[in-house]
This record gives sequence, structure tokens and C-alpha cells, in this order.
Amino acid sequence: METNTQWPFSPVGAPEAPQPEPEPAFERRRPNPIRRRLSAAGAAILALLAKFKTVLLLLPKLKLLASTGTILVSLAAYALLWGWPFAAGFIALLFVHEMGHAIALRREGIKASAPMFIPFLGAVIAARSLGDNATAEARVGLAGPILGSIGAAACVLVWHATGNELWRALAFTGFFLNLFNLLPVVPLDGGRAMAAMAPWMWFVGLAAMIPLAIVFPNPIILLILVFAGFETYKRWQQRRSGGVVQQAYYRVRPLDRALVAAVYLSLVALLVVGMHATLVARTIS
Repeated sequence: METNTQWPFSPVGAPEAPQPEPEPAFERRRPNPIRRRLSAAGAAILALLAKFKTVLLLLPKLKLLASTGTILVSLAAYALLWGWPFAAGFIALLFVHEMGHAIALRREGIKASAPMFIPFLGAVIAARSLGDNATAEARVGLAGPILGSIGAAACVLVWHATGNELWRALAFTGFFLNLFNLLPVVPLDGGRAMAAMAPWMWFVGLAAMIPLAIVFPNPIILLILVFAGFETYKRWQQRRSGGVVQQAYYRVRPLDRALVAAVYLSLVALLVVGMHATLVARTIS
């Protein structure tokens, strides 16, 4: 008997088993250029958002770095004129003054920025407001000269303890800067105090600065005079057209007005005494 060795085989008369048809070759589709561009744009947006989130997280540190940078720039600028030791002490006095404002703002529930130093113009801090009313504005304004005067007085103690005339010079400079800041013009600290005492004093202070700028022509005094003129005009216009809101802002209790006046006048007197005690008389040979 013959044997069919081929496998698989089909019995005689039976149909062959159907063979599977070959699968068609896979057609590679060409990518859609519009979809590709949208995907790339989406990836770029996600990357940008990730970087933006990182910047937000680092923002407090960036502000601190910016403040530190202004300190270094101011330190280098002042050192060119007065040397490194006096420049460092001068910046420390400015920092103490500004921290007085920052502490007062925090007590009013207002967040304050880190001090930013501007060479030959001093330092500033940024805040959304100076308080809810003129009394709060006066407290914030006077806090700088109060703490700044304490810093200058500390220099007097170091001067007497060490005999180093550098501390005497720093004390005199600190007393002078805080007294100058008490001029009754906005945006100086004295103008802030006048908001609670007598806003009309802004015009008196502004008028007094005009001959000061003529007798002692100085870019800083001229700049303050220009700013004071604009700020005084703006605030007086706001008072006239502000209605109930402005009336409420400048409504000050007699006791608060008396306290602000007492602190202001006491500061002026003490700073004059401090300047006199630390003044170095020039001798002409």
C-alpha cells in the first residue's frame, strides 16, 4: 500500500482545507503637518508653564537677590567717595531706617518688600498702601525716622566706647538723614506725618524747599522738589474730588493728631541735638 508522506493531506474526494489569505502589507501613513505643529506648540507651552511655575516658586529668592544686588551696587558707589568702612555703615543706617517702615507696615497688616537701595538717593520699600487712613500713614512714616534715630544713637555709643571718629561721622550722618526725611513734604516721612497732623503743611514745606534748592543747588534736592510738587498737587486734587472716601481717610481723632504732633516735634528736637553733639567743626588754617 502506498503511503502518502506529504502532510497535510486530504482524503480522496474531499475538498482541500482553505488556506489563509496573506495579510495586506501595512501602509505607513504620513504624519499630518498641522497635527505635528500643534503637538510641538503644546509641548512648548507646557515647558513654558513649567518654567513659569519654577519662577513663581523662586520669586521670593529673586527679590532677595535683587535687594542684595542693589546693596552691592550702592556699596561700591559710596565707597568710591567715602571708602568701604563708611559706605558699609551708611548702608546699614539706611537699612535700619527702612526696616522701621517695614515693621510698621506689618503691624498695619500690609506686606512690605525688601529694601531696594538707589545710589545717592537712599532706599525704598514697596507696599500696596500705607494704611487704611491718615493716622496709619503717619505711623508708617514716622517709624522710619524713629528706628533710624535709634541706629544713629547706637553709633554715638560705639564712638564713645572706642574713640573711633568713624562712628561719630556715621552718627552725625544718621541724625541728618532722619531729620531731612522729616521735612513736611510728600513723599518724605514728614509729609506722611502731616497727612494726620495738617495736610495744608504740604504747601508750606514745598514753598520752603524752593529757596533751599536755590541756595544749595543739588540734584537730589531738585528731584525731591519735583516729586513733591507732583505728589502734593495729586493728593490735594484727590482730597477735593474724593468725596466720602477721602473724607474718611483724613478723619483723624484729636488724640491721634496730638500724639503724631508730639512724636514729630520730639523727633525733630532730638535729631537737632544729636547733630549738634556729633558735629565736627572745620578749622581753616
